[in-house]
Amino acid sequence: MPRGSLTLSAVLAAVLLTTAAPASAAVLPTPPTSSGPSAGAPSPAVPVTAETGFQGRASEAAEGSRSCAGTRVETFGPASLTGAIVGAAVHDGRAYVVTRGQKPPVLAEIDLATRAVVRTARLPDAPAAGEPEGGWATAVSGGKVYVGTYPVPDLYRFDPASGEVTHLASFGKNGGYIWSLAAAPDGTLYAGTYPDGRVREYDPDTGAVRDFGVLAAGERYVRAVVADDRTVYAGLLDKGKLVAIDRATGAVRELAQGTTGIGVVAEHGDRVLAVSGPALIDVRKDGTDVRNVPLGPLSLDALTVAADGTVYATSRPDGAIHRYRTGDTALTPVADPPSRDDETRRIVLTDDDTLVGFSGSGGMWSLDLRTGTSAFTDLIEAGLPAGAERPQSMLLVPGRAVYVGGHFFMDVRDLRTGEQRRFRVPGEPKDLVRHGNKIYAALYPSGQVVSVDLRTDEVRPLARLGHDQQRPWDIEYDPGTGKLLVASAPLGARLEGALSIIDPGTGAIDSYPGVIPDQSLMSLSLDSRAGVVYLGGDVLGGGGTPPVRASASVAAFDLRTRTVRWQVDPVPGMRTFQDVKVHGGLLYGVYKRDSGTWIALDPATGTVRQRGALSGYGELTVHRGRVFAATFFGGGNAYELGTDEPGGGALGPARHLATGLGDDWYTNPQLHFEPGSWQAWTMSGRHLARVDLNPRCPLLTVTPPQG
Repeated sequence: MPRGSLTLSAVLAAVLLTTAAPASAAVLPTPPTSSGPSAGAPSPAVPVTAETGFQGRASEAAEGSRSCAGTRVETFGPASLTGAIVGAAVHDGRAYVVTRGQKPPVLAEIDLATRAVVRTARLPDAPAAGEPEGGWATAVSGGKVYVGTYPVPDLYRFDPASGEVTHLASFGKNGGYIWSLAAAPDGTLYAGTYPDGRVREYDPDTGAVRDFGVLAAGERYVRAVVADDRTVYAGLLDKGKLVAIDRATGAVRELAQGTTGIGVVAEHGDRVLAVSGPALIDVRKDGTDVRNVPLGPLSLDALTVAADGTVYATSRPDGAIHRYRTGDTALTPVADPPSRDDETRRIVLTDDDTLVGFSGSGGMWSLDLRTGTSAFTDLIEAGLPAGAERPQSMLLVPGRAVYVGGHFFMDVRDLRTGEQRRFRVPGEPKDLVRHGNKIYAALYPSGQVVSVDLRTDEVRPLARLGHDQQRPWDIEYDPGTGKLLVASAPLGARLEGALSIIDPGTGAIDSYPGVIPDQSLMSLSLDSRAGVVYLGGDVLGGGGTPPVRASASVAAFDLRTRTVRWQVDPVPGMRTFQDVKVHGGLLYGVYKRDSGTWIALDPATGTVRQRGALSGYGELTVHRGRVFAATFFGGGNAYELGTDEPGGGALGPARHLATGLGDDWYTNPQLHFEPGSWQAWTMSGRHLARVDLNPRCPLLTVTPPQG
């Protein structure tokens, strides 16, 4: 079966046995065109019809009396199915991989000779609050496989002899990670954790745990660890430091300072290697002879060292293989990417001539170093159980299909046939927008924008954001200029995001980093009539350095002059806008880390017309002249904002429309309405769902399906 496209029925029929009634095959009408306010004053009055506004609410009431009594929730099976992996290890002719996104995570054993999954086990939920969804950290000690999980930082042991899985220890509370795990030559284990930025020692013989304390003030991530007989070497992501910890005394010393976060570390002989953004650091274990090898536009995501000191590395974002030896001034290409544009979780030399790698999208490959030829195995096809993951994004093509962005794959439900399919994309689609027969996806971690052909599922690269912008959060199409607009944030210890303006025909890109000074961008909303895009800021930026601003800003960016018309901080002390949406002369906004506060801002005066609280944060959407919000927390909820009546002069509180939708989005809860109705595509738990959100109906209470 080709890697580019997989039919879900062939791979995941068992998962879909509980799928509810199929979606309607009716072709739906085109949605009405909506327009927003100018940057300096509210928009002129727009004729209000039954489709667009308040004068049609009598007919809506009649519609509500009919729909409220019928079926208001339909589910269609898992929205985004995954075989993605995080941790990987090799032992005694077998590989062990751990899934990401599934609950509970799967640990799969793979026979390296046959390339088939021969055994699987689930990592059980431990007593602490929260449930594991994956295991980035894996290591082998004493013939047993150890796994560190997230978002509960727990340590597990898998015994290949008995198949038994045992929970061993917890290194924090829900929301934490064991990012990295390494075994010293004597079998002692060392774990790097988040958000406390520590290294912990675990003795497999006694179960004793030792904490080495704070390694650098303000550090949250120990992203990589390795150990020799006397020392633990740790890479710090926020502070970009490579540190050495004396295993006997616990003394900490700095070996090298990177230009950005250190996420990969390896050791061999008397040297330690670490990856810091666009450089490979090669340093003696005593901290002398520091060499910085430039990587150009690439970074490295995995290293392994041969017995003779040759270092093999995989690069990101292309996934290619390189070779390096101390004294080289650059890396030497070895082979083309075995899994192009993929993240490599681990590489291992199984003999002098064979390199085995594990791809984050859910693959395993082997490379013959003598010939440069490689072979790729899709782990789902090899027998890895697929499961429902937290979706990244969603897009409705009315009357045609629902697209759901997952981890390196897009899942599609055809509304005309009820069939489902999936195809690969080179990253996580954080947001999607449609224009004509193309969908444009903004991807993490590459900061790339790609196009997807609606007719063929063909994926083509369009542009890379550059300027360290690896987290594109929002994308819209501007019909006035024919350009794509992307709001983004940096990765790691940087604050400033960027607005990128991309020509979808040529891929030409104009970038405006720091368009809101000292803030990244989480959201944008286009007023095409006024030629203005509104930008929602985040003072925390990449999250790896202290903010210098106290309040998140909104800015109005003029698309004609390419300048900021004005900037305002609507609510002092609120640090992150999750979403902004212009409608009816007002700019609506939802704050992220501030108890779901929502506002309606008057762009003409910069004043807040209304302020209220939701259960949490999520995305806003405008439909039939109303503003809706879907939110995390409190079980997953949907609201209508600004529920005033014509001539009332004031906005009322948010109207609670639905609850119990679940908190299973990976990025932001979303609603995608079918034109001309109150039916919205969203999530119920981890299942694709269509729910009736008629504002005239009573509160809808949803019971998400299991699995």
